[in-house]
Amino acid sequence: MNSALYPTYARADISFARGEGAWLVAENGDRYLDFASGVAVLSLGHEHPHLVATLKAAAEQPWHVSNLFRIPQAERLARRLAEATFADIVFFTNSGAEAVEAAIKTARKYHAANGQPERYRLITFEGAFHGRTLATIAAGGNPKYLEGFGPPVEGFDQVPFADLDAVEKAITDETAGVLLEPIQGEGGLRVFPPAFLSDIRKLCDARGLLLVLDEVQCGVGRTGKFLACEHAGVAPDVVALAKGLGGGFPIGACLATREAAKGMTAGTHGSTFGGNPLATAVGSAVLDVVLEDGFMPRVARLGALLRQRLAELEDRYPAIIGEVRGEGLMFGLKMRVPNGDFAAAARAEGLLTVLAGDNVVRLLPPLIIDESDIAEAVRRLSAACARLAAPAAKLGAA
Repeated sequence: MNSALYPTYARADISFARGEGAWLVAENGDRYLDFASGVAVLSLGHEHPHLVATLKAAAEQPWHVSNLFRIPQAERLARRLAEATFADIVFFTNSGAEAVEAAIKTARKYHAANGQPERYRLITFEGAFHGRTLATIAAGGNPKYLEGFGPPVEGFDQVPFADLDAVEKAITDETAGVLLEPIQGEGGLRVFPPAFLSDIRKLCDARGLLLVLDEVQCGVGRTGKFLACEHAGVAPDVVALAKGLGGGFPIGACLATREAAKGMTAGTHGSTFGGNPLATAVGSAVLDVVLEDGFMPRVARLGALLRQRLAELEDRYPAIIGEVRGEGLMFGLKMRVPNGDFAAAARAEGLLTVLAGDNVVRLLPPLIIDESDIAEAVRRLSAACARLAAPAAKLGAA
């Protein structure tokens, strides 16, 4: 049967009937431990009771009224995000790409409001992924995503990963700021060193640039801090969030200081669905859990345990796993075998993972996992390694 969907995804031939916590059950009854979380989206796992109850209650109130009217749910979520972070002000979107678009526009408009409209360019980094819109694929600079869509959107200057000298050399009179992911997700779970982020903050301050962070994947507690940049003690000017903010419900947000957002006045930007009552009610429910005392320290503790177990796996299968990368509950295994082969082997063992660039397999479990889930995941990862090691051993013996 031919699907009526665009064929833009290479979908695994599995569909799921239900989920609970960190587990998914396929229509045929097979159970999978979900260490993909819908690509870091399901921060509280599947069918979290507080999210379900919140969504049901919100569905019995107006779903949508448009941003032509006040939306108390959005105002409450914005206030809570500001209180939890560096930010003063928030713009809500429907996705991460839209949040990054809003961040790009915020940075450009800031300089225009200061009488310098020529300062519109952002410095970005090799390996970045900022979304699939025309502007965000240009910011990411991946030729595979740019091909066939005409001339790339102007305004982005890409430099090598974590190269401070290259950043300094790329600054011109047209530079508005620096845009980066503290941890590159799609780019292979590459973590910017804290010292580098601190140096970038100082450089931006010295040169009158805005520091714009894409925390769509690494934000909302995934690394054991609400924002990943907190590990470096860095306060940005603008941050894009999405994915885990809705726990599965589509929502994104652009957070900024009031100064950075000074150019975003009435009529300069908008969104039909962004910040509607349904989405922002669920977003607040996610924060009810993530901002609870002890929740993020628990994520950090479980992340340290998972890192230790993954390092043991790397030692046991050095021909399969080359490196363990990441922070909190956001890990990548740099493979010595094709990452697609390893992901398929893990899926055959009932463990869901996510591919990334640089031949990496991502592990992005729900933040509500426990020690038993980690033990089970490592057991299944070990079995996947053994599957791939066995043919190589037979080939060597022959």
